[in-house]
Amino acid sequence: MLQKINKQLEKIMPLITPTSVVLGVLLSVYITDFSYLIPWIFAFMTFAGSLNSNFKSLSDVVRHPLPILAAMVLLHILMPIWALGVGHITFQEDVFTITGIVLSMAIPTGITSFMWVSIYKGNIPLTLSIILIDTILSPLIVPYCLSFLIGEKIEMDFISIMQGLVGMIVLPSILGMLLNQLLKRNVTKKLSANLAPFSKISLGVVVMLNGAVIAPYLKNINLKLVSIILVVFFIALTGYLFSFLIGKLIRSDRETVVSLTFSGGMRNISAGAVIAVTYFSPAVAVPVVVGMLFQQILASLTGHFLARYYDKKTIYLEQSHRV
Repeated sequence: MLQKINKQLEKIMPLITPTSVVLGVLLSVYITDFSYLIPWIFAFMTFAGSLNSNFKSLSDVVRHPLPILAAMVLLHILMPIWALGVGHITFQEDVFTITGIVLSMAIPTGITSFMWVSIYKGNIPLTLSIILIDTILSPLIVPYCLSFLIGEKIEMDFISIMQGLVGMIVLPSILGMLLNQLLKRNVTKKLSANLAPFSKISLGVVVMLNGAVIAPYLKNINLKLVSIILVVFFIALTGYLFSFLIGKLIRSDRETVVSLTFSGGMRNISAGAVIAVTYFSPAVAVPVVVGMLFQQILASLTGHFLARYYDKKTIYLEQSHRV
C-alpha cells in the first residue's frame, strides 16, 4: 500500500509544492503557530533521503572527482554570483530581496534531485555523493557564501545558521548513512521505501508552514511580487541550463550529464526557506519560498527535455551507423 501511495505522490510531485504554498497562505491564521515543527520535520526528510547512500558509494565516486568539482563550482560559485548580478540589475537597492535571491542559489542541492535522476536513469552514486558532500559542507558554505557576496549589508547570525544546518541536514544525513552502512541492504532498502511517501508528505507540510509564515508578503499580489516570481523563475531555469552545458563541456556520458543537470539545477529550497524564515527578515524568505512554486515543475520539464535530447541523439547515431 505504501508503495502505491508513493508512486501516486511521485506522479503529482510537480503539484505538491505550489499547492502547499497556496494552502499555507490561505490557512496561515490557523497553522503559523506550528512553524516550530519545521526543523524537526525537515530533519526527518533528510534522514529518509540519506538511507539510500553510504560511505562506500562516496569513496567510489571520489576517485573520479571532476563531475563533483564541477557541481560544487556551479552550485556555490557560478550560480550565487549569477543570482547576485541578476538581483542587482532587477532590484538594485532592495537588499532583502537580493539576499533572498542569492540565498536561494547558495543553499545545497535538493535531496529530491535523487528521485528525478532515478526516473531519468542518471548516475545515482554520483548524485548521492554530490548531495552528501554538499550537505555536509553546507554549514560552512552557505553562511560564508552569503557573507562574501552580501557582506555587512544585512545582519546574519552565522553561528545559529550553522547550527541549524547541522541539526536539519548534516546529523540526519550521517545517521541515515550509518544505518545504510551497518544494516543489511535489503533492510535499509525496505525502510527507505516505507518512509518515502511520508517524506513526500512531510515536504508538503514544511512548504505549507513556510508559506504560512510569509503569508503577509504573498497575499497582496503586486508588481514587486510578480517581478520576484519572474526573476526567480528565470534564474532557476538558467540553473538547469548551465548545469546541462557544464556536463557537456566536461565531456560527460549521458548518465553523468543527467545527474549534473538535476544536481546543479535543483536546490534544497525547503532548507533555504527554513533558514530564511528562522534567521532573516520575512522579506528575505519571499524569493526562496517563491522558488517552491515551480522547482518540481522545472525538474519535470527538464526531464522531458533530457529524454528527448538523448532519444534523438540515439536515433541519429543509429542512422549514421547504418549509412
